Amino acid sequence: MEKYIDAVEAAADNYKLLSEEENVRVIEMTLPPGVIDNEHSHHNEVVYFISGGHLRIYVDDETMEVEIPDGHVMHHGPWTHRVENIGTKEVKAIIFETMP
Repeated sequence: MEKYIDAVEAAADNYKLLSEEENVRVIEMTLPPGVIDNEHSHHNEVVYFISGGHLRIYVDDETMEVEIPDGHVMHHGPWTHRVENIGTKEVKAIIFETMP
């Protein structure tokens, strides 16, 4: 990851910091239908999708579409991306991010 872009700062309408202690942050993500968030980064993260949905994820020049079920848990290494809700329901998730 070239430069870390804090999701809470870059996309404050969609990411809310719930807790931060030492090197662990807990962030709530809310993405209504039709909304695309601003480009942001995560260090190593575990994401629990309270309510999933149909998403388009933009990473550099690539895009991918995913259907995330309710209750899905995703593990991901460091990355910078944007997320678009292309479904019909709000997507809500809790992100556990370990900071360097």
